[in-house]
Amino acid sequence: MNMPQTPGSGLSDHLRGLLAAGIVVLCWSGFNIVSRLGSTGVLTPFDIAALRFGVSGVLALPYFLPRVPPAEWPRYMVLAVFGGLGYGLLVYSGFAFAPTAHAGVFVNGGIPFWTIVIVAAMSGFRLARNIGLALLLTSGGLILMASGSLLDAGGGSRWIGDLLFLLAALSWAIFGLLMRRWQVRPQLAITGVASFSMLVYMPPYLLWLPTALGEASAGEIGLQAVYQGVIAALLAGGMYSYANQKIGACQASMMLALVPGVSGVGAWFILGEPLGLRAVVGIVAVSLGALLCAVPAGSLAGVFRLRSASGR
Repeated sequence: MNMPQTPGSGLSDHLRGLLAAGIVVLCWSGFNIVSRLGSTGVLTPFDIAALRFGVSGVLALPYFLPRVPPAEWPRYMVLAVFGGLGYGLLVYSGFAFAPTAHAGVFVNGGIPFWTIVIVAAMSGFRLARNIGLALLLTSGGLILMASGSLLDAGGGSRWIGDLLFLLAALSWAIFGLLMRRWQVRPQLAITGVASFSMLVYMPPYLLWLPTALGEASAGEIGLQAVYQGVIAALLAGGMYSYANQKIGACQASMMLALVPGVSGVGAWFILGEPLGLRAVVGIVAVSLGALLCAVPAGSLAGVFRLRSASGR
């Protein structure tokens, strides 16, 4: 039987979930900057994905195999399709076309957008007022950034990156909702995703996909290997999975919409990428949407209100 939390018994599950989501915000802000840095060098998106899946898979496979029977592997394979392969390949490809601030808005603002849309479409629940407003703000930020890519004379092919980022956000949102639905233990979910992503991706990468690893410096390869394979894939993924279990998919994903502001400012200082007016307003909009969803206490059941049988 679960004992109730008392003032001296430590942090509540909800606060632990919020702290885990806060760690993810820091990790994914750095992920946006490091990935953009890698995409502007000699490495191809396939190289960066290989460093992510190869390093994380080698570390995760010995942990995963003895703990999960083969009969349960199909579930983890599905999670790997959305939370590993689909997300990783789409987001790394997007960085070849669009800057860091766009990734922050479309990926980390797109994840809560898609999560709320999917939950609302697939359930008989009604959006609470604050979540409806959060969704409206997040949508406005996405539209504002997209209009900049499509209408600005110097936008070029940024819209391709924006589209890839938005699809990556959809892939991660599905991963988060499946994890919540199946109640998969965070450490098994993230090591399973890493293991099957490596097993599926590395053979075709080594045989057929274009690579520039031989032209990259040891420092460039080391930075991407450590950040992508350990911090982004395992630490951030594990913390997101934990937050997902403790505070629900909707609130965990809304917390991630705080990433655009952190990564946008970081890219300005580190990479010298300018922040235009549209970018700033878009970042503010999705960040406010995140706060509206993250501040109220409660899990997924507190985010949505079940319609009463009387229709009130």
